Amino acid sequence: MSVILFAFVVRVRDGLPLSASTDFEHNRELQQRKQQIKTISKALSHFPNRGTIKGQELNIYFVSSEGVSYMTVCHCSLPVAKAFCFLEDLRWEFTACFKSAVVALAARPYPFLEFDSTIQKLKQQYNHSGGPALEVTLAEVQEDLRIHPPQVINLDEVEFTNGTANGHMEQNPGASQNQRLEPVTAPGILSLVLNIMCASLNVIRGVHLIEYTFQDDYEGIWNVVAFLLAFACCVFQCHLYLFHSSLKKLKCFTLLSVIVLCNLHLHGLRNVWQLLFHISVATFSTVLTLTRKLQDRTSDCGV
Repeated sequence: MSVILFAFVVRVRDGLPLSASTDFEHNRELQQRKQQIKTISKALSHFPNRGTIKGQELNIYFVSSEGVSYMTVCHCSLPVAKAFCFLEDLRWEFTACFKSAVVALAARPYPFLEFDSTIQKLKQQYNHSGGPALEVTLAEVQEDLRIHPPQVINLDEVEFTNGTANGHMEQNPGASQNQRLEPVTAPGILSLVLNIMCASLNVIRGVHLIEYTFQDDYEGIWNVVAFLLAFACCVFQCHLYLFHSSLKKLKCFTLLSVIVLCNLHLHGLRNVWQLLFHISVATFSTVLTLTRKLQDRTSDCGV
C-alpha cells in the first residue's frame, strides 16, 4: 500500500502551483485532501514554515522554505518524521533543479511539470523501501521535530485564514458572488414564491396607507414604516437564500426578528391568521437559507 499519495510544490506569496505528482488513485478522501491543499496554498504566508492537517486516514504535511512550499498527502500510518523527511528530500531536489529567480518569475501554473518525474522517484523510494536511504537524515529530522514540532492546523483555521487573505473577514462582494451554493430545491422555490407574496402584500398595504396617513392620521406613520420595513426584509430574505453572503446566520436572524416585530406592531391591522402566515413564511425562509450550504467543487489541483 502506498503511504505517500500526492505531492505538490507551490509558490508561497501567491499560491501559484509549480509542480505536482501525477496520481491515478481516485480515493474520495484523497480528492478532498487535494482540494484542501489548494485552499491551504492560497494562505501559506499566514502559516508557519511547517504544519500538519490531520484527516481520517490521510494527513497533509507541508514545509515552506525560500518562498516555496512543499506539500504532501500521506496515509496516517506513515510516521510524521518520515513524511517531513520526504518533504526535505523534495525541497533539496527542487532547489537543485530550479533557481529562486526562475521560481519568482514564473507567471503561469505548473511551469515545472518536468519535475514530476523526480517526485515520482522519491515517492517510489519511500513507498517501496519505507523511507530515505540515509538513516542519519531521518534521525536529524526526528530530532528537529522534537525541538520544533510542526503546528497542527485545523480546517476551520484554514478557511478563516484563507478568507482573511482574500479580503479580510468580510469577503469582497464579487468574491462571495462567485461561490456557488447548492442547487435551489423545490421547498426553496416555494419559499421564494411565498416571500414575494408577503413582500407584495406589505408594499401594497404600506403604499395604500400613505395616502390616508398624510390626510387624516399622522400617528399612523409607524404602520406605514412597519409595512415597508417588512417588505424590505422579505426582499433581503430572497437575496440571502439565492446568494452566498458572509455573516449569513446573523443577517438571517436579524431579518427574521425585524419581520416578527413589524407584524406584532401591525396586530390591529391584521388578524391572527395573517400574522401567523407572515411570520411562518419568514421562519421557513430562514431555515432554508441557513441549511443551504456551499456546493462541493471537484478538485482540480492534480495533474
